[in-house]
Amino acid sequence: MSGIIGKKIGMTSIYDASGKNIPCTVIEAGPCIVTQVRTIENDGYEAIQLAFGEKKGKNTTKALRGHFAKANTTPKKIVAEFTRFEVGHQKKFGDVLTVDVFVEGEYIDVVGTSKGKGFQGVVKRHHFGGVGESTHGQHNRLRAPGSIGASSWPSRVFKGLRMAGRTGGDRVKMINLQVMKIVTEKNLVIVKGSVPGPKGSFLFLERWN
Repeated sequence: MSGIIGKKIGMTSIYDASGKNIPCTVIEAGPCIVTQVRTIENDGYEAIQLAFGEKKGKNTTKALRGHFAKANTTPKKIVAEFTRFEVGHQKKFGDVLTVDVFVEGEYIDVVGTSKGKGFQGVVKRHHFGGVGESTHGQHNRLRAPGSIGASSWPSRVFKGLRMAGRTGGDRVKMINLQVMKIVTEKNLVIVKGSVPGPKGSFLFLERWN
């Protein structure tokens, strides 16, 4: 399989063989249930649908309850499709995927939603330097964006200017994160570095085949 759904547990650090302390992220990866298999004959493309995370039946629509029941599983929070397969390792409807799909030492991509920071100014959002040195009359312009255009022409603001606005809450992919350790009995994957999102957020772990 090319990936699995997981949940961010938090950060820690481990020591490598040379004694260097490495910051890492702990991810609970799986178990995931194969709830649907897409085929070229029926859907026009090949993919498998995975479901992860327990959810109360009363908070699940009747259609989804029936969809999960076909796979002989309880309602799940997250459903996602993965389109890349390993040759000879295609999964079947109802199969259970765990952290065993990864091996220690390999490199994977992790996709998540970054933390939302609300409406922010240009200094925090775009790393503007501000005025820098405050001189005469600069008491309230230290973090201002400065001029955004001319007056008589074009008499408007050009699209795409870096200005204040909503920050965070975006889909972010961290590529080539090394799998430092796998704890099979607890379904944990420890990857090198940080991943997007707060603790408890859902992640998609992908591997290029």
